[in-house]
Amino acid sequence: MKASIKKNPVKNSGKEKPELTLKDAIIASEVRYRRLFEAAKDGILILDAKTGKIIDVNPYLIDLLGYWKEYFIEKEIWEIGCLKDIAANKEKFSSLQQKEYVRYDNLPLETADGRIINVEFVSNVYFENKKKLIQCNIRDITDRKNIQNAINFQADLLNNVGHALIATDINGNIIYWSSSAEKIYGWSSAEAMGQKLNNVTPAQQTKEQAVEGMKKISEGETWSGEFMVKRKDGSSFPVYATDTPIMDSKGKSIGLVRISSDISERILAEKELIKAKEKAEESDRLKSAFLANISHEIRTPMNGILGFTELLKKPMLAGEKKQKYFGIIENSSARMLNIINDIVNISKIESGQMEISVSDTNVNEVLDDILSFFKQEAEQRKIHFSYKNTLPVKEAIIKTDKGKIFAVLTNLVKNAMKFTENGSIEFGYEKKGDYLEFFVKDTGIGIPQAQTEFIFERFRQGSESFNRKYEGVGLGLSISKAYIEMLGGKIWVESNPDRAITAGISSEKGSTFFFTIPYHPRQLIEITDMTDLDDNTPDDQRRKLKVLIAEDDRISQMLLATITERIVKEFIKVSTGPEAVEACRYNPDIDLILMDIKIPEMDGYEATRQIRKFNKEVAIIAQTAYGLAGEKAKAIRAGCNDYIAKPVDPALLIKKIKSILL
Repeated sequence: MKASIKKNPVKNSGKEKPELTLKDAIIASEVRYRRLFEAAKDGILILDAKTGKIIDVNPYLIDLLGYWKEYFIEKEIWEIGCLKDIAANKEKFSSLQQKEYVRYDNLPLETADGRIINVEFVSNVYFENKKKLIQCNIRDITDRKNIQNAINFQADLLNNVGHALIATDINGNIIYWSSSAEKIYGWSSAEAMGQKLNNVTPAQQTKEQAVEGMKKISEGETWSGEFMVKRKDGSSFPVYATDTPIMDSKGKSIGLVRISSDISERILAEKELIKAKEKAEESDRLKSAFLANISHEIRTPMNGILGFTELLKKPMLAGEKKQKYFGIIENSSARMLNIINDIVNISKIESGQMEISVSDTNVNEVLDDILSFFKQEAEQRKIHFSYKNTLPVKEAIIKTDKGKIFAVLTNLVKNAMKFTENGSIEFGYEKKGDYLEFFVKDTGIGIPQAQTEFIFERFRQGSESFNRKYEGVGLGLSISKAYIEMLGGKIWVESNPDRAITAGISSEKGSTFFFTIPYHPRQLIEITDMTDLDDNTPDDQRRKLKVLIAEDDRISQMLLATITERIVKEFIKVSTGPEAVEACRYNPDIDLILMDIKIPEMDGYEATRQIRKFNKEVAIIAQTAYGLAGEKAKAIRAGCNDYIAKPVDPALLIKKIKSILL
């Protein structure tokens, strides 16, 4: 019975095509194979798997090696010059017989004219009419080797600078893969060789880049550009690549060399540079706004001081108006002093000269002082003002900088007062683990979320325009943040600028500022309080003091004398450091020295040190216009008993004198 392959009938001049027999199909298949065999651009050898003898060879291999066809037929494979070492070739052929697939990437063959060419050799075992055959495909890689040899001298240099060197043949197959390419792309040389470049390093180029690159390469020109590629692990990163075509002696492109580098760090650096530039520009803008603002803030209280001082000169001015004008001058002076203190403090913070002065601090007493300081203002504005402390006295004594804690709480409560027209302000603390967490909570206007991100920055305010409603130079929160961070804590804010109802829950309007400081408890040292001498004590019961005023400013001398005259029997006034030392040396009965720190010829610190060499008993209170944190500690180290900042608070000065002498 004859087998046949049926085809659908096709009309042809009224007649159907005859059926195609199996024999005809086999013949047609053999014809197609022969055409492919003859036209192949790779050399092909067909071997008898049993004997190893060549039974067929295609024209390309004949031309490649320069032999005639009969030279190959019935020869064993090692006889055509695969290698000079016959034993080694026999070993290779043994592997061809035993394996279905064998590959040699770089096998030398000898041509008829004695040249050695390098080929890529691939063999496959197959059966034809039950006969075992071996098909050997032989590809000339001479051009590839020439390319590799041509770029080898560049490889070491490029590897040293971290650039990947990759070469491909005309078909885009990788023929060179440097050690830097292994590091950058994650593929080993063995894995990459022979693969398509775009399969190993998929490029994410724009359409314009791809078109421009193809056009330039086709014209024999170099193309460079930045684009994203992928590593072996699938991660993407940016590269800068330069593609250069490799041309043969006839000007024909035979491959491509790509030099590429990972520019992730450069891109990151550029982004950081842009951020730094933007930040610098923003800083310049903020400083300009700050300077304009501070000019406004200083001129405003100065206007009040100078204007109402001039009005006080008017004759026959009613006593009620005088008192009103005095109050305005006093308030304006306090406002300007706050501005100056903020500027001086932020300058010292930025220059790294701000110091921490740690001492035993009763945080409950600090809260009492804050309550006393703001109580009258709160009552006048009908704001409910309260505080909360949670520790007993002995546990509330901690090691910290009392002045800075007081300053931060003062800043936060002052802000709460400024932005709360009615309602309540509460402040206090809770112990949480190894920290004390302080809070200042108000029911004021609140802070928009966008502003909570920058209100602690220097020179920033919720509003930077001149038509803003609230006064201030915008340094208080920045100073507070610096103080808290110096103490080892952190500061933040939570706020609801608008009263809203979400999911049936009403959110409370206002802001709450929080800050933490480390909790380092100290035992309370109980002392017997001295009986204070208040201002109502009759003059004849007061102890009268002999006081040395060391001050070069005549007005300041007059002010100190006026403040202390009720408790002083004799004043000695000097205006230089050496005069202060001599006056003390010749008057050993002096009870108190009010020592100006910035005094001519010898500053107050040095004058104090000189006096302490011969008089350990005299009380010395330093007075300075610096007004910075750390000045008190510096004065104590020099030998002073206490310290007071200018402008001198009369009540505070009397209190300090009493605590030392009376």
